[in-house]
Amino acid sequence: MDRLLRAALGSLIRAGNLRVRTAAGSSFTFGDGTGTPAAIRFTTRAAERGVLLDPALRFGEAYMDGGIVVEEGSISDVLAIVLGQPREGGLPAWARLRRLVRYLHRRVKQFNPRPRARRNAAHHYDLDGQLYALFLDADRQYSCAYFETGEQSLDDAQLAKKRHLAAKLLVPPDRRVLDIGCGWGGLALYFAELCGARVTGITLSERQLALARVRAAEKGLSDKAEFRLQDYRDVQEKFDRIVSVGMFEHVGVGFYDAFFRKCHALLDDDGVMLLHSIGRSEGPNITNPWIAKYIFPGGYIPALSEVLPAVERAGLLVTDIEILRLHYAETLKAWRERFLAHREQVERLYDARFTRMWEFYLAASEMAFREQAMMVFQLQLTKRQGIVPMTRDYIGREEARLRALEGGGRPQLRLAGE
Repeated sequence: MDRLLRAALGSLIRAGNLRVRTAAGSSFTFGDGTGTPAAIRFTTRAAERGVLLDPALRFGEAYMDGGIVVEEGSISDVLAIVLGQPREGGLPAWARLRRLVRYLHRRVKQFNPRPRARRNAAHHYDLDGQLYALFLDADRQYSCAYFETGEQSLDDAQLAKKRHLAAKLLVPPDRRVLDIGCGWGGLALYFAELCGARVTGITLSERQLALARVRAAEKGLSDKAEFRLQDYRDVQEKFDRIVSVGMFEHVGVGFYDAFFRKCHALLDDDGVMLLHSIGRSEGPNITNPWIAKYIFPGGYIPALSEVLPAVERAGLLVTDIEILRLHYAETLKAWRERFLAHREQVERLYDARFTRMWEFYLAASEMAFREQAMMVFQLQLTKRQGIVPMTRDYIGREEARLRALEGGGRPQLRLAGE
């Protein structure tokens, strides 16, 4: 077993400095000795067998279950080494074969009709609300922040994200805005309060819906911000603006045509849509099997080459594309640090295994954005030419106008009860 483990890990880890101790007590060091050193120990032979058979799934499971413990550094240091390997060599043949099999089955895994989409959303977003309050910003933005400077706090960067989206959408007062996947309502309330829009936010999470409605009532915005438990496929009205942030990753690659055709039907002829989604820069791939099993069932991070053809087939025009590269790595770092600072509270809410699972999720996600070809894209879409200005200068001007409104004596948007 030790020889097999040494050979398999040696073929995967060619850079960095990772020391591995087996359950039998043998110790091996992998990599070229560069970077921050880290060390792990296998506590059981079962964990070793699992990692040998299916590292993409079993490594995370072994950490959750205590089959792997970190002896030097942290799990984020370990994952930085694992995910930061040189890409030119590619995966070993046995790993490529397993990935091919998963790629061929990805449409089955991402088949998300309405009932399954509701269950998938509940799996992640209907967890105890206190969990999210422990590591998110005060407005509970659970998507990539927009860091205008390296020193910006998470709360300021999330506010900047909302401002940036609003600026691109050019939302005049009293315009009808649809927020697909509205979360706990923070972006919708920003549009209602700062832009004077009439916003409809839809979600598949009952807990998100309940809190969003409470927040709207406490802000006195219930007449401007309506929240519904509704699938995007069931919305019937027309809207001047459509925004969707962090929801497209749950649509499923087989439903892209349906999604954009529906958005085309919902968008006014003079309307503007903005789609904010995680993306991959190296073409179509698969969802990490550990993430799919434990964190986001039915989810998938698309390549632009998968998204843009569906946009074109729906009859929508792409008027702007912006790529945010390391913004999500910094967002996830802030979330991970806040999460770990409240580790004991998380364990009281759930248990130690759940806490290790979420620590692994946040660390792996951060390192995927920091070390691999992950990014966030923002697509601005219209139904015809001439709807938005010819150059991007208007975005900065509109951000400046909104920033002045934010500092103009208006109370800061915060969570209900805070």
